[in-house]
Amino acid sequence: MRIPTSTCRLQLGPAFGFAAAEAVLPYLAELGITDIYASPVLKATAGSISNYDVVDPTQLDPRLGSPDDFARILRRAHDLGLGWIQDIVPNHMAFDRDNRMLMDVLEKGGKSPYRDFFDIDWEHHDESFRGRVLAPFLGCPCGEALEQGRIRLAYDDAGLSVNYFEHRFPLRLESYPTVFTRNLGPLAAEMGENNPDFVMLLGVLYLLSAFARSDAGEQFGQLDVSRRLLRDLYLRNPAIRSFVDRTIDAFNGSPGQPASFRLLEGLLNEQLYRLAFWKVATEEINYRRFFNISELIGVRVEDERVFRHVHSLVAGLARDGRISGVRIDHVDGLSDPLRYLERLRVSAGDSFVLVEKILGLDEELPGDWPVQGTTGYDFLNFVNGVFCKTDSEPAFTRMYIGLSGSVQPPERILSEKKRLIIGKHMAGEVENLAIDVRKLAAKQRFGSDITFYGLKRAIVEVLTFFPVYRTYIRGTEVSHRDRRCILDAVGKARQAMPDLAYAFSFLERFLLQQQDDLPEEERRRWLEAVMRFQQYTGALRAKGFEDTFLYVYTRLLSLNDVGGDPARFGITRREFHDFNRRRAERWPHSLNATATHDTKRGEDARARINVLSEIPHEWERTVKRWRVLNGRRRRQVGNMIVPDPNDEYFLYQTLLGHYPLDPDEREAFVERLKAYIVKAVREAKVHTEWLKADAAYEEAYSGFIGDILRAGVRNQFLDDFHAFHRRIAHHGAFNSLSQTLLKIAAPGVPDLYQGCELWDFSFVDPDNRRPVDFRRRAEILRELQRKESGGLPRLAEELLAAKSDGRAKLFLTWRALAARRRAADLFGDGAYLPLESRGAFEKHVIAFARRRGDAWAVAAAPRFTVGLVGETGAPLGPAAWRDTEIVLPPEAPSAWRDAIAGAAVSGAGALPAAAVFAHFPAALLFNEGGP
Repeated sequence: MRIPTSTCRLQLGPAFGFAAAEAVLPYLAELGITDIYASPVLKATAGSISNYDVVDPTQLDPRLGSPDDFARILRRAHDLGLGWIQDIVPNHMAFDRDNRMLMDVLEKGGKSPYRDFFDIDWEHHDESFRGRVLAPFLGCPCGEALEQGRIRLAYDDAGLSVNYFEHRFPLRLESYPTVFTRNLGPLAAEMGENNPDFVMLLGVLYLLSAFARSDAGEQFGQLDVSRRLLRDLYLRNPAIRSFVDRTIDAFNGSPGQPASFRLLEGLLNEQLYRLAFWKVATEEINYRRFFNISELIGVRVEDERVFRHVHSLVAGLARDGRISGVRIDHVDGLSDPLRYLERLRVSAGDSFVLVEKILGLDEELPGDWPVQGTTGYDFLNFVNGVFCKTDSEPAFTRMYIGLSGSVQPPERILSEKKRLIIGKHMAGEVENLAIDVRKLAAKQRFGSDITFYGLKRAIVEVLTFFPVYRTYIRGTEVSHRDRRCILDAVGKARQAMPDLAYAFSFLERFLLQQQDDLPEEERRRWLEAVMRFQQYTGALRAKGFEDTFLYVYTRLLSLNDVGGDPARFGITRREFHDFNRRRAERWPHSLNATATHDTKRGEDARARINVLSEIPHEWERTVKRWRVLNGRRRRQVGNMIVPDPNDEYFLYQTLLGHYPLDPDEREAFVERLKAYIVKAVREAKVHTEWLKADAAYEEAYSGFIGDILRAGVRNQFLDDFHAFHRRIAHHGAFNSLSQTLLKIAAPGVPDLYQGCELWDFSFVDPDNRRPVDFRRRAEILRELQRKESGGLPRLAEELLAAKSDGRAKLFLTWRALAARRRAADLFGDGAYLPLESRGAFEKHVIAFARRRGDAWAVAAAPRFTVGLVGETGAPLGPAAWRDTEIVLPPEAPSAWRDAIAGAAVSGAGALPAAAVFAHFPAALLFNEGGP
């Protein structure tokens, strides 16, 4: 197995395909990257910007380039010594006209070879769904769309279909005779019953009808021939073409004549899908979606036949050694993650395997998973949190309550938002689950008296209080970790709804599999219901926490990211060290991420916002002053002032975190900010939301932003903001450099998100997926390489003096990655040793050692620099650090050299911080003779 030393995530797309990505590989190799970590490359929907909406997992996406282009980039990566980790999406596919497998199911039903590929409940309790799949893609109720003439029957080279704007649904085979035999008599009279083309038409229709009645799925090749013959008759015989066109027109009806749509309505009722208003899916659904996205339908990869098919291309690339690793998207969406990963391990051979698993701050990755680790959100939140000053929590909490007007504790806000998601977005899923569980409960002595209404309410409450993404029950055995999570959720739900105590007791027994006398079939159904429950907890957590709560509870926005906990104000040094020690022992090859394509804000924006934790009282005074200065710019919308206090507070933090250093970027920034704020308030679901946007609120908020950031006029706020922002950005840069150094030196594989080797002040997607100027970065790297010979200390000081251009970060990344690559064994397998500090500013430094035999490295970085150097100073030399020392283990060497700034450092038993940070505010020391 190839273990990466470092990875770089590349976001491929139509504007950055295989050829464009190939061109940047030499630069990334020079920077010190050892493995490319590529976004999905399988065929996706025509308008996809992410490639997570796959339509064919057996083909590469032609929008990215040809198979030859892909083969060429893999060869080029290999020639440069780069591995290739490929992101795949096994959980779902797009519900789209180009998903040929799904369309085949909708056309052929049970005779389709793909019938069981998708997670559809064909035996749904609602008769209108039974034997059909909901297709919730209409912009209005179905009856209205029909009578407006927007649902149309069509006939083309692919056959008969029902169309609604860009959506195309095939007609089932049984419907072909219904269409083509309507009013066939006049055509016979016109052509003559013995006309060869008419006779052929009858023969083809007979064959189609026979195929539709037959169970002989293997004859579908002949079916395709029959349809081609039918199309050929249509194209070459004017009489048949005119007959078909008239028939299609008759089915399509005429707007304003309701009776004319009865034919098409009847035809729609025959289909294997039920067209519906998109809002129907929020309350009724009979297929598993990705979260609450109706356009993404679940795939049953727990079925081995399905698994083999959807992994055929990627598994082949892995077995052939053309890719070195696989990244699994949304592993918690799968029915049985462990079984899936075991199959993947066999299928993909000795590949490096990562899972996108969102872990809570106190949660561990299941130890029996055959993977190398996660994509790094766990590391992200620990390394970010260590730059949040935990001592400031009381002051920040008082300030936030006063500024936002909200006295609700965060746990209550979260539970309310999760209930909101259940009620408005996942009601159908919960209803289905409750019905299944009620059927099982009715047969149990402890469940027979539970009403459906009470059981459903109890399920909602347990889902609401579930503390993690999911549990992993897959049989009668329940792990200690899963048992603890279930008992915690049921316990909190019982406190919130004591009148449902009996239903909660049953649910607890149900989820913990506490029934020993069930028949085998009953036990299987019981377990299936538990496993489905587990899939829903993850979806609810993602939508209720990440995509709602993180935009509502905004005490300190740097803590509001995927896998984080805004209610936990920062991470202590001890907690950070304990996390790294566990990682070194259990998951030494998990990714260390600080930014991904899904993080809520750029890594350097978080670093800036963390500075506020050092100055809570000044920050409170500043926000109050800004509110006064911008008071007249707020807008009145009905009875509401826009933005409301919480949204205005959110905006000020966002401005400080993301505001560009380059004045030339500010005009474009304002427009990007407005787009982001609209997304943020919709995600918050307080005043507006995606399902029902409030244009007045959104426009008023955007207008407020435009007013407060208008340059060229007397703007007291903007002048005040610029002065305050310069200070925050100054100290935020030091946080960023420290964070970069810790990421590269800590246990795990450092992961660079594309472009983040310079400052990254992006918003959430799609903003963070904008094109990256790799050419500029390559030029900067070449410049640094040329200047290296002039002396590293001098170069480091020069870059630090001009840190606003981001070159200091690229310099640090390059030097640290190069050192890590030279000492791959030390960082890959070496022990992790937390280092204490002492002296005047002992709390302002975080340091650890890595040791493997006689090889040593020490990583050291400043934090909380406001209290260290004041408003504009740099954390360098004796003036900043005075008597502060980093304490070394007794057996550690005394002579060291810094791989970043190149300076020699010595100390017996302790290293003076003034010497460690003499030239640059981040140090990676190796014992003399080391890398």
